[in-house]
Parts: sequence; structure tokens; C-alpha cells
Amino acid sequence: MSDLRELYQQVILDHNKNPRNFKELPAATSKVEGYNPLCGDHYTIYLQLDGDTIRDVGFTGNGCAISKSSASVMTSSVKGKTKEEADRLFDVFQKLVTGHAAGLDEAELGRLAAFSGVSEFPARVKCATLAWHTLRSALQGIGEKVSTE
Repeated sequence: MSDLRELYQQVILDHNKNPRNFKELPAATSKVEGYNPLCGDHYTIYLQLDGDTIRDVGFTGNGCAISKSSASVMTSSVKGKTKEEADRLFDVFQKLVTGHAAGLDEAELGRLAAFSGVSEFPARVKCATLAWHTLRSALQGIGEKVSTE
């Protein structure tokens, strides 16, 4: 089990140091800011939708290693997915980081599994889910700034 935890930690550190899709999208069809006032994490999610499909997604901003790596893995995971598929991934991720992962399909988790340890640190759940809540707001077309408080 410790080898698996080490692998997960390496995934998180890699996505923090080399975030995927860390970019603005000039042709974004939706742009939403997310902020965690408790720790200062702040990200903007950019979506380029083609109908119901996420054609491209990017993010900018800064925060802790958990929040940045979560945003990176999220963008990689939802690119090319439909809104419905992205919403399903949100639900899966939320269950994972809040300790309700029993019954989740391991294959469905993929890289998201790296965040399974977050549930052991309740104060970090908001860090891990900030980008996801911001994405959900962007997908719903709400456009308001998202706060974890």
C-alpha cells in the first residue's frame, strides 16, 4: 500500500510542477473564477465548448500543490468529454475525496485515484475540489465567481 501512496504522491507532485493545460483560452466560450478564501487558492477555468463537448479547457492561477495538481488532472480528464461525462467525473471525484469511494469503479477513476488520500485530510478537500466546482459552474453557464465558503 505504501508503494501505491508513493506513486499517487508522485502523480500529484508531477502535475503541480508541470501542470497540464495551464493556459488561457482566447476563444473560450466560458470563463469562471474560483477562489478558496481559507487558503488563498485562486484559479480561472476556461472552456471552449463545441455543442455539448468540451473541445478545449485550460486554467490559470495559483494555489497549493493539491489544488494545482487537481486542476491539471481535471483538465486532462475532461477534455474531449461531453458535459454529462464531465459532470459524472465531478461526482466521482467528489465521492473519492470525501471518503465515499466504496463501490467506485477503479477503471473509471484512472488518474483521479491519486487524490484518494485527500479524504484523510478534511481541510484539504476544498483545495482538491475548487477547480472542479469552478468547472461545474462554467459548464452550467453560471459565470459567477465560485467560492469554497
